[in-house]
Amino acid sequence: MVRGMSKLSLLGSAAVLLMMSGATAESGLQETDEQISMQPNMKERSPSSQNIERQADPKLSQQTHTLEIDSGVSLIVGGREVRTLDGSGNNVDHPEWGSAFSHLVRMGFPDYSDGVSAMAGALRASAREVSNAVSNQPPGVTIPNPMNATDFVWQWGQFLDHDIGLTDGLHEQADILVPFGDPWFDPNNTGMATIPFNRALYDDDTGTHTENPREQENEITAWIDGSMVYGSSRERLDVLKVGPNSAHFELSYGQLLPFNVQNIANANGFVSDPTTLFVAGDVRANEQVGLAAMHTLFAREHNRLVLRHKRLNPEHGPREVFEGARRLTIGQIQHITYTEFLPALIGPDALPPYEGYKPDVHPGLYNEFSSAAYRMGHSMINTHILRLNKSGGEIKEGHLSLREAFFTAPSVINRKKAIDPIFRGLASQPHQRIDTMIVDDLRNFLFGQPGQGGLDLASINIQRGRDHGLPCYNDMREIMGLPRATSFADVTSNLALQTALASVYPTVDDIDLWVGGLAEDPMIEVGSQVGPLLREIIIKQFTALRDGDRFWYESYLEPEELQFVRRRTLAKVIRTNTGVGHELQDDVFHMPE
Repeated sequence: MVRGMSKLSLLGSAAVLLMMSGATAESGLQETDEQISMQPNMKERSPSSQNIERQADPKLSQQTHTLEIDSGVSLIVGGREVRTLDGSGNNVDHPEWGSAFSHLVRMGFPDYSDGVSAMAGALRASAREVSNAVSNQPPGVTIPNPMNATDFVWQWGQFLDHDIGLTDGLHEQADILVPFGDPWFDPNNTGMATIPFNRALYDDDTGTHTENPREQENEITAWIDGSMVYGSSRERLDVLKVGPNSAHFELSYGQLLPFNVQNIANANGFVSDPTTLFVAGDVRANEQVGLAAMHTLFAREHNRLVLRHKRLNPEHGPREVFEGARRLTIGQIQHITYTEFLPALIGPDALPPYEGYKPDVHPGLYNEFSSAAYRMGHSMINTHILRLNKSGGEIKEGHLSLREAFFTAPSVINRKKAIDPIFRGLASQPHQRIDTMIVDDLRNFLFGQPGQGGLDLASINIQRGRDHGLPCYNDMREIMGLPRATSFADVTSNLALQTALASVYPTVDDIDLWVGGLAEDPMIEVGSQVGPLLREIIIKQFTALRDGDRFWYESYLEPEELQFVRRRTLAKVIRTNTGVGHELQDDVFHMPE
């Protein structure tokens, strides 16, 4: 099967780092806060304060460097088991779980129109018609969120999304019908306009009959394992590093991401020369400048930890040094996700307490999550990415409109400190309320002007759900143990939205999952920015990603390493790798008080 590169997956579409041995004024690094002991012959860890033991498997021999486990591979480096790049071998009994090119899994059942592969919702209004009815946010109108949360919520969400899921849409053509006279996509009243759409790649061995319906593949690892930083294959990682035997990432002038001079797989948008774009662990690093800034940040953080590990363990070879930096980078990504990002999104203590690794929990990426629920982030995005100086004012180059941010990262992030104003801006602007509304930059101007590459992200989300055979909104509520809605008033208390839904859906049983989930009133009483259905889906997904991971940081890391990771926040990662200082609030996911 030929693998293409997708254009977009925003939430639901990485010169050696200059580090001194001590603290530097620019980085804000306090050595006493950062230093942990990483000795070569660590003793078996004692239980943490949560009484969670290391999840060692008796099948694994510490005397081997590479151990075959059925079809998966477990890697031993320096006497310590480490993650494989392709995600295989994490679960010893099911080594394929969570690995690259494994199936998206389902919470419920596929709902293809023919029970096999034909797109769901064959009798529903076109995705663009639905988008026009329920997602048309008037230009100039902002709808701030009720939790005082910042743009960092959606930006971290996108960065994380590119760690756990990628399903390309370069297969069968299934263009979206545009209503006659659509002011953006059919201004000449032709009645023939369409929005380009291709169905997602799927496993060729599926989609043969009703007992074997079509199943899409996740082309990267499902684990929260930093694959957007390190890649999901040895081939990609080798391109990113200074050399195959190096522990450092290659960075370009100004400690920026390297350019794709080797022309490996990369989402290029409409850029004619792909070698002018950055390259990182995930192919989508150039989608917009905030995302590229995040990739740059964590490439720098890895290199910072490499130098630190070398200083503390000069006897370690490159592979041990690399894996030491990698596991702490991954640990930070996991920790930030569960202690900062998720509480800002669905409220504190939403997930059940962690009780250690559970080998019977399937950690795969749920289709309903990746193809609908997690795409709620698209409604959070503002029309501009703020760029602020240390005093909180607009930089002389100005803020950046979202429609100008797509695939322009190398021209915007063109010097060492160019990412600093972006991070200050992301921490200083409330994101849009999570609802059915989407700003014009995404609904009419995604990747360009209508008719010149411009797309409608709301329409694409709706069409993608139908492509993947997702259950309708009401069926999904029942699958998640929630009562079915019997009227549009059961879906939302917003009278105007009730009317809009009724204008394109004959009954509540016809509502697409993505639309219905966003239409629900947020559960503000528990600190959640989403309604009950999306919240339940998000909880189920992130519980599985945590509990089904044998290398989860809370049970895998040594006590000293765990102590280090638990002290880290996204604000600290930014301060130790950029020129941003304490003008950045400690909790970047909420507006400063």
